[in-house]
Amino acid sequence: MFQLLFGVLFWFSAFLRSRHDLALELAALRQQLGVLKRKHPRPRLDRFDRLFWLVLRRVWSRWTDVLLIVKPDTVVRWHRAGFRFYWRMLCRHRPSKPKLTVELRALIRQMAVENPTWGAPRIHGELLKLGFAVGERTVSRYLARLGRRGDPSKLWLTFLKNHREAIAAMDFFTVPTATFRLLYCFFVISHDRRRIVHFNATEHPTSPWVVQQLREAFPEDSAPKYLILDWDKKFGNDVTEMLKSMEIRIKRTAFRSPWQNGVAERWVGSCRRDLLDHVIVFNEAHLRRLVRDYIRYYHEDRTHDGLSKDTPNRRPIEQRINQKATLLSLPRLGGLHHRYKWNLAA
Repeated sequence: MFQLLFGVLFWFSAFLRSRHDLALELAALRQQLGVLKRKHPRPRLDRFDRLFWLVLRRVWSRWTDVLLIVKPDTVVRWHRAGFRFYWRMLCRHRPSKPKLTVELRALIRQMAVENPTWGAPRIHGELLKLGFAVGERTVSRYLARLGRRGDPSKLWLTFLKNHREAIAAMDFFTVPTATFRLLYCFFVISHDRRRIVHFNATEHPTSPWVVQQLREAFPEDSAPKYLILDWDKKFGNDVTEMLKSMEIRIKRTAFRSPWQNGVAERWVGSCRRDLLDHVIVFNEAHLRRLVRDYIRYYHEDRTHDGLSKDTPNRRPIEQRINQKATLLSLPRLGGLHHRYKWNLAA
């Protein structure tokens, strides 16, 4: 009954519409009926069907009222795909710019590797001076493909290499005790000889406590030019103001980038592997005594790959004067490690 009433109302409304509107609606319905009469298990719309609805969408505002076979969003997607295809065909016939030759690509790569701070303008200028006709945007796009443009790691490593004698770093690491308390170890390490400038431990680290440690680490005029630190909340405004008053330039590492403070991170790893993984810490005093003994061993006895197999205190080479000299083993850190030297008294 409802469908019959709806049909009668629709029949009366047809008399109120223009003949142009009715003709377009009839064409739309007949086109869909022709698609549904095809002998496929599922009606398929070919390119002419899609073209029909694209044209109808442009000339009739009520096209969505009679569209049943697909969703209106599908017709909009056809229109966008046709737009992209149209412009792709137009651009295909444009004369393309000459591609970079093998020689030019190799030269750009060489300049980028040998000059980490150079960008596309500098490299482009050098290429022009060498007689190469190439655009700056072409050089910029090729640098982006190399993963070289804007690479912060190379710039950071260059800074560490050029200013190694004037750089120090500070950081925290945690150590659990036998009673499951958590102690925070603070240390400052210099980059030139990997020396530990200062160390201390506490259960409750705060910004004022860190400020006091910095006063003890850099007395008088011993402060470095640069200090690397992360975004820990303990390194807040009090610490920042203290460092500025000491004329130290702060270098913050990026978030979740421990490689930028690699010297400090490697020392933490060495301290854990050489000492803390083999002992049980009882309290703060015990931890301080253990780590300070390790620092003494670290400075005087332990060789480092980054120092060409030398120690921070420049351990001298002991020559074997005669064949009668025997090897003497000196225990360090309670026998965890040893230092070896020739017993010349033998």
